Amino acid sequence: MKNLFNLITVISAILMVVAILVQNRGQSLGVSFGGDNSSYRSKRGSELVIYNATIVLAIIFTLSIILSILLKK
Repeated sequence: MKNLFNLITVISAILMVVAILVQNRGQSLGVSFGGDNSSYRSKRGSELVIYNATIVLAIIFTLSIILSILLKK
């Protein structure tokens, strides 16, 4: 059972990193070098799906770590 939570933790961590890297807030590389586009727009379509998936993956990641720690006792 402990190995299952470890596997879930690793898979959710990898998927969460990928989901975070895929997100694009409409800003290009120029923002990293000081450029700023201060307009706000709402998330739509696939951007919203990726955003919600990131939140779900973070919750799964956190719960799997907590359950793994509780199973150690």
